This record gives sequence, structure tokens and C-alpha cells, in this order.
Amino acid sequence: MEEKREIFEGEIWVQNDYILYVGDGTDTEKIYGKIPESCILWDREIDCKGNLLMPGFKNAHTHSGMTLLRSFADDLPLDEWLNHQIFPVEAQMTAEDIYELSKLAILEYLTSGITAAFDMYLTPESIADAFDEMGMRCVQVGAVNNFSQSPELVEEMFQKLNHRSPLQSYILGFHAEYTCSKELLEKIAALSHKYQAPVFTHLAETEGEVAGCIERYGMTPMAFLDSLGMFEYGGGGYHCVHMTSEDIAIMKKRGLFAVTNPGSNAKLASGIAPITEFLKAGVPVAIGTDGPASNNCLDMFREMFLVTALAKLKQKDASAVDAMEVLKMATVNGAHSMGLMDADVLTEGKLADIIMIDLKQPNMQPLNHIPKNLVYSGSKQNVIMTMIGGKILYEQGKFFTPDQPEDIYEKANQIINRIRNK
Repeated sequence: MEEKREIFEGEIWVQNDYILYVGDGTDTEKIYGKIPESCILWDREIDCKGNLLMPGFKNAHTHSGMTLLRSFADDLPLDEWLNHQIFPVEAQMTAEDIYELSKLAILEYLTSGITAAFDMYLTPESIADAFDEMGMRCVQVGAVNNFSQSPELVEEMFQKLNHRSPLQSYILGFHAEYTCSKELLEKIAALSHKYQAPVFTHLAETEGEVAGCIERYGMTPMAFLDSLGMFEYGGGGYHCVHMTSEDIAIMKKRGLFAVTNPGSNAKLASGIAPITEFLKAGVPVAIGTDGPASNNCLDMFREMFLVTALAKLKQKDASAVDAMEVLKMATVNGAHSMGLMDADVLTEGKLADIIMIDLKQPNMQPLNHIPKNLVYSGSKQNVIMTMIGGKILYEQGKFFTPDQPEDIYEKANQIINRIRNK
């Protein structure tokens, strides 16, 4: 995914967390010049057999702990789904529950070739515990609102989780304008200025959200939050479906990311994000699955297809949003939105967050155009290896994680059964 570098036949060397070499294998002497040949002893050499190595996908918006609510309350309007089904169950979930349920999401991320998740949920420290133990990279974002968390907790987590482990980081954020008082929003904006740090939030997901903000403040959510100085140090919005041209201009001015979630937005009938308009304005777009309660799967292949297919439908233009642009959204832009500047492409010195795609399956043949195959016909079934920080966590259908999948499934079912029986 490096600029101006096509797919090529070659090799990658990984040392500890990082990529030591990427090339065609004819110039490895430069590595031996730095490290004497006698000092290189491979733990493992893998023949990829002509399959594709690429950077892992970055799930730029998710709620991992919501695996509990997968298929729990479907086919309902958004307000009823959220207020009468989701919130009452979440009120009964403990930090330990979210720890266990995040592990279930991590298994699914690995099968989808996702090597980092931009997670927003209720108990940051137990989430960090789950991701650390499973060896999965996680960037958390503050979820403060009128009912849970607080600006004080967000600041505490910002200070703590950004220094916890190489797999963990934390970004300032809040749930949404419509779930936060103006006073609360002003406190988050103040934190952004204090730390000169970006802020992320749910933004313009529904028409009702936008109309409500205009009724309260006489401005769209984007304009109102910008008036508070919320985005002077960057950040972005999740969903960004109902955006005006003025909203998009503000995003460009502030250097914000638009994180699109087409599967969730389609399932909840929220609308289709203006991807073409973002691209024309120079607003970088990343892709997230949203949580498994509203999607319901954590599948970046389905999201990639929907990004381009829905954009083509919205524009009535089959040429809208090229597949290569979508791949960039799912890898490079996702990494940059999460602050993972060393996990965006496969090149020397970058993190060894690598996936292998099986090109020998029917949906990948013939090899007319591999990137377009990935977006238009690719599937989770094509992911045959997921490596994070130089460690293979998933390969050929097997997980190499501390907990066995069957144990994780059993605990998830125990949790939902306990809550249902209350």
C-alpha cells in the first residue's frame, strides 16, 4: 500500500515487532551489512506460495464489547433499538463481562484480517486487559456522555493507557452531541486544548440527530462542535451520513477524518454517507464496522464492498469511489485516523502487522486485478494469516491466542443467559 508501489513478488523479513526488510530479495546484503549473517537465525521461514501479503485492515470504529448483543434486538427503528433494547442491557454489564466479550470480537477481527481496532465502549481498562492478553492492537476513544464516564475519567485514561503497552493507545472523545450537555462538551474541548490532542465522536449519523442539534443550538452538529473549539487539533467523526457542504468544509479546514460505517448505516436505515463529496473535498475517509449489535458482523470485506457500492448507487455513477481508494481507506487511512503512523504500509521500519490473502480460492481467480478482487469479490475466507507485532495470531483457520475459542464462546453465552434471566 505504499504510494507508487505496485504488487510485486518478493519477501518480508520480520524482527520482533517490526519489519526488517521488504524487497525482491536481490538487495538483502544491506541488511547483512547492518547485522552480520551469523547473527540472523530465523524462528520460522514461511513459503507464501504466491499468495498476497498486505497491511492488516484497521477497523476505525467499533464497540467490541457489544458482541453480547449480536442479533439480540434487530429489525427495529434506531431510537427504539438503542433506548429500549441496548441501553437497558448495557446497564447490567460489568467490566468483567466486557473483558470477556471483547475477546470474542478479537477472534472475529483476526479472521477478517483486522490488525487494529478503534474501540469506543464502557470500561476502558478491562477492554485494554482483553486486547493486551490476546495480543491485539487497540486504540480506544473516550465515550463520555450524560449517563456514563466523565471528562475526569477520559483524562485519566488518556494519561494511563497511552503509556501502558505497545499494543494500547487512547484518544480523547465523547459519545455524541445529542447525549452530552453543552457543559460536558466544553470540558472535552478544554481537554483537547490542554493536551493539543484530536477528538473523535459519533457525528451526523441520523437525520433526527441533525434536526435536534439545529433545534437546540441553531447549527448542525459539525458546526456546533466546531464553535466550541472541539476540533482545533484534529480528530474526526464516525458515520458522517447527513453532512452539509459547510460541514464538509469544516472537516477539510480542521483536517478531520470521516469514518464511514456503511453496513450499520444501511441496517439501521440511517442513510448513505457522502463519500464522493468527502473525496472531492480532500477529507480523508476511513472505514469501521461499528459494533456487532448494529452490523452485526465485524467483516471488513463486506464494509469495503458497501463503501463503493453504496457510493455508486448514491451518485448513480458506476465509476464512483474506485476500489484502490477503498483499500487505502481500509488500511492506510484507518491507521492514520487512529494515530498508528507506523502501521499503515509494509516497508522497512514499520510495525509487522501483516495479513496473508489466499489467492488460490475460486473468488480470487483469475488474477486480472488483485486489488479489485479484494474489494469486489474478496471474503473473510481468503484470510489465511493474521500477524500483529510480528506474532501470528491466526493461521489457516487456527487461533494462536491464550484462550481457546470454545471457552470464549461459552463465557459469552453464560453472560447473555445471566442477563436474560434477571
